[in-house]
Amino acid sequence: SAGRKEDLCCPICTGIYRNPVVLSCSHSFCKICIQKWWQGKKERECPCCKRKSSKSDPPNNLALRNLCEAFLPGSEQRESAGLCKLHSEKLRLFCLDHQQPVCLVCRESKMHKQHEFRPIDEAAQDHRVKLQIELTPLQEKLALFEEFKEKYDQTAKHMVAQAQQTEEHIKEQFKKLHQFLQEEEETRIAALRDKQEQKNQLLKGKIQVLSRNISVLSDVIRATETEMERVQQLPHLQDPKLISGVLIDEVNHVGNLAFNIWKKMKQVVSWAPVILDPNTADPELKVSADLRIVKAVKQQKLPANPERTKYSCSVLGSQGFNSGSHSWEIYVGNNKDWELGVLGDQTGPNGRLQPRLWKILFSDGKLTAFSSSDVEKHLTVKTKLEKVRVHLDFGRGKLSFWNSDTETHLHTFMHKFSDTVFPYIYTESPQPLKILPAKVSVTVECV
Repeated sequence: SAGRKEDLCCPICTGIYRNPVVLSCSHSFCKICIQKWWQGKKERECPCCKRKSSKSDPPNNLALRNLCEAFLPGSEQRESAGLCKLHSEKLRLFCLDHQQPVCLVCRESKMHKQHEFRPIDEAAQDHRVKLQIELTPLQEKLALFEEFKEKYDQTAKHMVAQAQQTEEHIKEQFKKLHQFLQEEEETRIAALRDKQEQKNQLLKGKIQVLSRNISVLSDVIRATETEMERVQQLPHLQDPKLISGVLIDEVNHVGNLAFNIWKKMKQVVSWAPVILDPNTADPELKVSADLRIVKAVKQQKLPANPERTKYSCSVLGSQGFNSGSHSWEIYVGNNKDWELGVLGDQTGPNGRLQPRLWKILFSDGKLTAFSSSDVEKHLTVKTKLEKVRVHLDFGRGKLSFWNSDTETHLHTFMHKFSDTVFPYIYTESPQPLKILPAKVSVTVECV
């Protein structure tokens, strides 16, 4: 038995072979032992016969490995129980060179000669610290992914609610248009029937008169046949004439019917030069269903989408301007905390885009002009502001503000705009700010 065990020992570490490999000279060694033996040497030689090996990664000696495993039954159980597979001793040390736990007997073997060791508990703690350091960026990335997943889930829920709300608003708008068209249809049909009844009554009167005249003439003709003298008594009757205007005036009822109804629809249809984009609104602002009114509300749970403005309690117009002249009017009413203007990016000295804001603001009863590139300027207001008109002349670099009711000029910013700017509204008040509709007219141009 002793001789058999000796045949199963590695010549380098003198322990039972682990993952044995065979060299071309037929000598076998533990795979890790022969690799350690060759480290730092110019030529790969067999430790026993000094014969050169042609392979840097010798093949496994499967037969020898099976014999070793058969010789050491239960080695896996001993290792799992914290015992050395080779010596059945407690694994108390950790070999830093081999990066594996070993027993006190292993430490004295040739395989671990001049190796560095640590107590296994200390090495385990070092590995835990190292592992934690390596896990930290992964844990942070996992937390980031989970955070973004939560944001995406929130965005998906908000998008569904948005779609439902938008669908309801579309149906409501078309319901109003359908109702208007239905009422217009009923009104026009009723007018047609009234006109028909009037014409019928007129014709009936004419027919009755003609019938009476025919009856009188018939009686006279019959009497004249017997008494010629009665011709002298013939009443003077006018010859009948056809009546004009008795037929239905189809032109009045159906001529350019669709156009006339469209022109009349100005009563229920309006157009605003600026439409607010709810996707840019701060969670503390509520935009109306028609996207023209905004007011402050209790903070809503909304997704942190990148379109939302970085300025608190503000919302942007849906369309940006990078050329031409544009005007829009805002009803501020009793709102005592508001800001109006434009927001855009400006290329800085470093070539990076920086947000820039040009606005007038009303707070604590004071009106102030402010821009990102200038100091605040106090503005004098003689009458109460209820409607403010904003006029942007992009090409000339002018942004003007006016009191719409009195046509009084409030302030003008002069700046050479180079990037797209968006209408900007700010408020912390529950009193609404309203984008007023522009006057709509229908004209016909004859060619």
